[in-house]
Amino acid sequence: MKTVGALLWEPGTHSGWSVEEIELDPPKRGEVMVKLTSSGICHSDDHLDTGDIPLGWAPIIGGHEGAGVVTEVGPEVTDLAEGDHVVLSFLPSCGKCRMCVAGRGNMCVLGAGVLAGYAPDGTHRIHARGQGVGAMSYLGTFSPYVTVPVDSAVKIDPSIPLMPASLIGCGVPTGWGSAVYAAEIQLGDTVVVLGTGGVGMNAVQGAVHRGARNIVTVDPVPFKQEKAKQFGATHSVGSFEEAQKVIEHMTNGQGADRVIITVDVARGEIVEQANQLTRRGGVIVLTAAAPVLQRDVQFDLFSFAMSGKRLQGSLYGTTNSKNDIPLIAEMYKAGQFKLDELITKTYKLEDINEAFADMREGKNIRGVIVYDD
Repeated sequence: MKTVGALLWEPGTHSGWSVEEIELDPPKRGEVMVKLTSSGICHSDDHLDTGDIPLGWAPIIGGHEGAGVVTEVGPEVTDLAEGDHVVLSFLPSCGKCRMCVAGRGNMCVLGAGVLAGYAPDGTHRIHARGQGVGAMSYLGTFSPYVTVPVDSAVKIDPSIPLMPASLIGCGVPTGWGSAVYAAEIQLGDTVVVLGTGGVGMNAVQGAVHRGARNIVTVDPVPFKQEKAKQFGATHSVGSFEEAQKVIEHMTNGQGADRVIITVDVARGEIVEQANQLTRRGGVIVLTAAAPVLQRDVQFDLFSFAMSGKRLQGSLYGTTNSKNDIPLIAEMYKAGQFKLDELITKTYKLEDINEAFADMREGKNIRGVIVYDD
């Protein structure tokens, strides 16, 4: 079928997204076609444009947060049917590999190919200007229709609105799980969240759900400082220096129990800043993506080792998409999770470059592309 999509033809050059006609193949074995309601604007897609995530191939259709309705199923698909409401997960989970059967669906073997430029079988589902197009995370949600692996589609209750549900495919579980699973926050903990965009704001929600006593957010944007309080932050400051003073006073100089790094780009100095905010025996969670080629990190290894701290990497918030996407959706339905409040502004697909500009300028918690019926 012919539709439209937003493509990068020269990744890493800051050239922006080109909205143009694409041709989408029907689903093959183990795939489904989905008509999307909306797609979130996530910093990971911007990393492709800036080169922080370098690609050796092009073009790529972006987008990896989306929700919609299944319109067609391919051969051997038994888990989903036409009409099912689904959230698309930016990392697939096959349910069969070693990591999946161990409950670590975020580390599924299929995830290794999400930036390879092909569908899992090594072919293309999308074509433009007479050539194959790679899809971000096998998805490419910057298009109103997608053909995706069934392992990337998670069924949800049809009574849940699809636009807020689209955020549960990446940023929401990544932030929430960073607090709930990776940081293992304990009741009464003092927690610091560095960066309160579409990931960090959900780390705040996760800290609330785990019963943190103090939640200190750090973000230079005044708008985000105010919004953080609506999501459960007890203190919201604009700089590392301010956070140091608050944490020192709050903990009698001991430091925070958990520090979660969810800034837009993880530069080399951020880990040491988190280290300085963390108490002896505390946990630092690194969730934010760093530039792929970055190797220099300022870090006081001596004090880190001597104080018994833990530095924990967290991919997708250490969540299991097949369990946690429906869980978060049900929590939202029950009024226990804020999703609508994350959406600052909606855009048409043709305004996608404006949406990314607003994201870089800190104007949005989450911008969302909305597709016409």
